[in-house]
Amino acid sequence: MHGYALTQKVEEITQGKIKLTYGALYPILHKLKKEKVLVTASEIYKNRMRIYYSLTPKGNSIVIEKINELKEYVESLQRLIDLKPGLSYA
Repeated sequence: MHGYALTQKVEEITQGKIKLTYGALYPILHKLKKEKVLVTASEIYKNRMRIYYSLTPKGNSIVIEKINELKEYVESLQRLIDLKPGLSYA
């Protein structure tokens, strides 16, 4: 996907709750490319250069690891949210 498509897809999936700005997205994409997590391919589209980003095998492994970490974190938050006020948890 190219950068603009990434921002649009995130907004669509989150029903507008998460909006990535270009100022936040592109530095991260450049960092991940430098770390060999992403590779790029360029294409001219309507007289403009589009850069497409895709994961490397290393990137796929990192994504799986980070998703698992995030799931554990969200599960921990859910346990906190589910606490009943006024009950002792000692």
